[in-house]
Amino acid sequence: MSSDRRPREAIGEHLLVLLCQVGDEAAFEELFDRYNARILYYLRRLVGTDGEAEDVMQEVWVKILRRIGTLREPRALCTWLYRIAHNQAVERLRKQGREISLEDLEEVPNGTEDIGALDRVDAAALHRALDRTSPEHQAVLTLRFMNELSYQEIADVTGCSLGTVKSRLHFAKRALRAEIERTNGGIR
Repeated sequence: MSSDRRPREAIGEHLLVLLCQVGDEAAFEELFDRYNARILYYLRRLVGTDGEAEDVMQEVWVKILRRIGTLREPRALCTWLYRIAHNQAVERLRKQGREISLEDLEEVPNGTEDIGALDRVDAAALHRALDRTSPEHQAVLTLRFMNELSYQEIADVTGCSLGTVKSRLHFAKRALRAEIERTNGGIR
């Protein structure tokens, strides 16, 4: 969710964090209900399999439970959660000898946000194409378009520079578009 969310939603999330920090189990359950599916989807994009993503997800929620008291800025909750998930996934991949690259080589100018005609592709085809893109492309596409994080929030989650995030999004959209055209005979 982007930082320009409706004020009521932001206040509710701030309160949820504060309640979690004082040990309110119902608040933690609500936090879990709000974010579990989205973070699990993100992890699947990074680690590649459902079982592995679920294993990493368990580690993520344990860290969140242990560290929620250290979150000093409740409005940064979403970024903080994804950062923990991202770090756990990267750690898992490194243990397996697989890596997510840290930087893309090229930067692109601003204004690359439009995904063009991709919104006219059916969801199943879009997800199949997304599965065939690189992990770093899947990560930025998922964070930006499915979780509505800002460029800066994505940079914070992935530990990349703002320019790298823009570059990855640019090339990820290009790769996704090419994959859809390759497998579906073009975008409708």
